[in-house]
Amino acid sequence: MSTQWETLPYRHVLTLPTEPSAVRTVRETAEQVLVEWGIGLRHRAVDPALLIVAELVTNSVRHAAALSPTVTVIYAAGPDCLAFAVHDRHPYQPSLYAPPAGTGGGLGTVMELVLGLGGTAVVRADADGQGKSVWITLPL
Repeated sequence: MSTQWETLPYRHVLTLPTEPSAVRTVRETAEQVLVEWGIGLRHRAVDPALLIVAELVTNSVRHAAALSPTVTVIYAAGPDCLAFAVHDRHPYQPSLYAPPAGTGGGLGTVMELVLGLGGTAVVRADADGQGKSVWITLPL
Protein backbone atom coordinates (compact mmCIF):
# COMPACT_ATOMS: atom_id res chain seq x y z
CA MET A 1 0.00 0.00 0.00
CA SER A 2 1.41 3.35 -1.02
CA THR A 3 1.60 5.78 1.89
CA GLN A 4 3.47 8.61 0.15
CA TRP A 5 0.66 11.10 -0.37
CA GLU A 6 2.73 13.12 -2.80
CA THR A 7 2.78 10.19 -5.24
CA LEU A 8 -0.97 9.58 -5.28
CA PRO A 9 -2.39 10.62 -8.66
CA TYR A 10 -5.81 11.76 -7.42
CA ARG A 11 -6.34 14.60 -4.96
CA HIS A 12 -9.19 16.89 -3.92
CA VAL A 13 -9.23 19.54 -1.17
CA LEU A 14 -12.38 20.88 0.49
CA THR A 15 -12.53 23.61 3.15
CA LEU A 16 -15.81 24.35 4.92
CA PRO A 17 -17.07 26.26 7.96
CA THR A 18 -16.76 24.13 11.10
CA GLU A 19 -20.52 23.64 11.35
CA PRO A 20 -22.73 20.53 11.51
CA SER A 21 -23.64 20.86 7.80
CA ALA A 22 -19.97 20.20 6.96
CA VAL A 23 -20.36 16.52 7.84
CA ARG A 24 -22.91 15.87 5.12
CA THR A 25 -21.04 17.96 2.55
CA VAL A 26 -17.77 16.14 3.26
CA ARG A 27 -19.43 12.75 2.87
CA GLU A 28 -21.24 13.72 -0.35
CA THR A 29 -18.03 15.17 -1.78
CA ALA A 30 -16.18 11.95 -0.92
CA GLU A 31 -18.77 9.92 -2.81
CA GLN A 32 -18.48 12.23 -5.84
CA VAL A 33 -14.69 12.19 -6.03
CA LEU A 34 -14.49 8.43 -5.52
CA VAL A 35 -16.84 7.88 -8.47
CA GLU A 36 -14.85 10.39 -10.57
CA TRP A 37 -11.67 8.50 -9.71
CA GLY A 38 -13.18 5.15 -10.74
CA ILE A 39 -13.50 3.75 -7.22
CA GLY A 40 -16.91 2.12 -7.08
CA LEU A 41 -19.15 2.99 -4.14
CA ARG A 42 -19.62 -0.76 -3.59
CA HIS A 43 -15.90 -1.30 -2.94
CA ARG A 44 -15.46 -2.88 0.52
CA ALA A 45 -13.39 0.08 1.79
CA VAL A 46 -15.81 2.82 0.73
CA ASP A 47 -18.54 2.57 3.38
CA PRO A 48 -16.02 2.40 6.24
CA ALA A 49 -14.04 5.27 4.69
CA LEU A 50 -17.18 7.43 4.49
CA LEU A 51 -17.97 6.69 8.13
CA ILE A 52 -14.38 7.46 9.18
CA VAL A 53 -14.25 10.82 7.43
CA ALA A 54 -17.71 11.73 8.79
CA GLU A 55 -16.62 10.85 12.36
CA LEU A 56 -13.43 12.90 12.06
CA VAL A 57 -15.27 15.95 10.74
CA THR A 58 -17.93 15.52 13.44
CA ASN A 59 -15.14 15.59 16.03
CA SER A 60 -13.82 18.85 14.56
CA VAL A 61 -17.31 20.35 14.60
CA ARG A 62 -17.95 19.27 18.21
CA HIS A 63 -14.56 19.95 19.75
CA ALA A 64 -12.64 22.43 17.58
CA ALA A 65 -15.17 24.92 16.23
CA ALA A 66 -14.50 27.48 18.98
CA LEU A 67 -10.87 27.81 17.85
CA SER A 68 -11.14 26.66 14.25
CA PRO A 69 -13.62 28.50 12.02
CA THR A 70 -12.96 26.06 9.17
CA VAL A 71 -12.24 22.37 8.69
CA THR A 72 -10.30 21.11 5.67
CA VAL A 73 -10.48 17.63 4.20
CA ILE A 74 -7.90 16.33 1.74
CA TYR A 75 -9.01 13.32 -0.28
CA ALA A 76 -6.40 11.32 -2.22
CA ALA A 77 -6.22 7.98 -3.98
CA GLY A 78 -4.01 5.76 -6.06
CA PRO A 79 -4.28 2.31 -7.57
CA ASP A 80 -3.80 0.58 -4.23
CA CYS A 81 -4.96 3.03 -1.56
CA LEU A 82 -7.45 5.62 -0.47
CA ALA A 83 -6.23 8.36 1.84
CA PHE A 84 -7.64 11.42 3.48
CA ALA A 85 -6.80 13.97 6.11
CA VAL A 86 -9.06 16.13 8.29
CA HIS A 87 -7.48 19.35 9.51
CA ASP A 88 -8.63 21.92 12.07
CA ARG A 89 -6.93 24.70 14.03
CA HIS A 90 -7.50 23.35 17.52
CA PRO A 91 -4.22 22.42 19.24
CA TYR A 92 -5.47 19.29 21.06
CA GLN A 93 -3.99 16.12 19.54
CA PRO A 94 -6.06 13.05 20.41
CA SER A 95 -4.45 9.68 21.02
CA LEU A 96 -5.74 7.49 18.22
CA TYR A 97 -4.55 4.18 19.55
CA ALA A 98 -5.72 4.63 23.15
CA PRO A 99 -9.11 6.40 23.17
CA PRO A 100 -10.41 7.41 26.59
CA ALA A 101 -12.10 4.60 28.50
CA GLY A 102 -15.88 4.57 28.54
CA THR A 103 -16.35 6.50 25.32
CA GLY A 104 -18.48 5.11 22.56
CA GLY A 105 -18.13 5.86 18.88
CA GLY A 106 -15.89 8.70 17.77
CA LEU A 107 -12.20 7.86 17.59
CA GLY A 108 -12.75 4.35 18.95
CA THR A 109 -14.99 3.59 15.97
CA VAL A 110 -12.55 5.28 13.59
CA MET A 111 -9.64 3.18 14.79
CA GLU A 112 -11.64 -0.04 14.80
CA LEU A 113 -12.52 0.56 11.15
CA VAL A 114 -9.02 1.67 10.13
CA LEU A 115 -7.31 -1.28 11.77
CA GLY A 116 -9.97 -3.72 10.56
CA LEU A 117 -9.19 -2.71 6.98
CA GLY A 118 -5.43 -2.89 7.51
CA GLY A 119 -5.05 0.87 7.27
CA THR A 120 -3.01 3.44 9.14
CA ALA A 121 -3.85 6.57 11.12
CA VAL A 122 -1.64 9.32 12.47
CA VAL A 123 -2.12 12.75 14.02
CA ARG A 124 0.25 15.47 12.82
CA ALA A 125 0.56 18.84 14.53
CA ASP A 126 0.76 22.04 12.50
CA ALA A 127 4.20 23.64 12.51
CA ASP A 128 2.97 26.33 14.91
CA GLY A 129 1.37 23.78 17.26
CA GLN A 130 -2.01 25.48 16.99
CA GLY A 131 -3.76 22.90 14.85
CA LYS A 132 -3.54 19.32 13.65
CA SER A 133 -4.48 16.89 10.93
CA VAL A 134 -5.64 13.31 11.30
CA TRP A 135 -4.27 11.33 8.35
CA ILE A 136 -5.91 8.05 7.32
CA THR A 137 -4.68 5.60 4.67
CA LEU A 138 -6.73 2.55 3.66
CA PRO A 139 -5.79 -0.23 1.22
CA LEU A 140 -7.95 -0.69 -1.85
